[in-house]
Amino acid sequence: MSKAEKAKELFMQGANCAQAVFGAFAEECGLTQEEAFRIASGFGAGLARMREVCGTVSGMTLVANYLRGNGNITDKAAKDAHYDLVQKMAEAFKAETGSIVCRVLLGLPGDCPQSPVSENRTPQFYRKRPCAELCALSASIAEKYLLEK
Repeated sequence: MSKAEKAKELFMQGANCAQAVFGAFAEECGLTQEEAFRIASGFGAGLARMREVCGTVSGMTLVANYLRGNGNITDKAAKDAHYDLVQKMAEAFKAETGSIVCRVLLGLPGDCPQSPVSENRTPQFYRKRPCAELCALSASIAEKYLLEK
């Protein structure tokens, strides 16, 4: 199963968008599925349903951090190289979708209400949201940039 398929499957099973993407890479990151879900849990729906940066992009960034992140806080070159990698991944996502902002991707107004209460996962929820496909896209980008090189 590809990472894209795995991320989509995890979302359809109830993971939030960030959990789905990061969870698809749990093994490569040396984490259990539960650990990956816990780490990514607050990034769903544009950071805790605030509809900011898409949770799939945040999940993709978490994968990049675990697999290629820099732990030496004084190494400016490594910091800059990592930022470049994450920006390239985000740009690849944006090239496909037009934005990395959750509310834009969902077609919500800029002043949409910010409730912390998640929606029930019903068939209608899945029909009206592009999130499962966005999970697949972010996982595919992460796989390309992080595992195929």
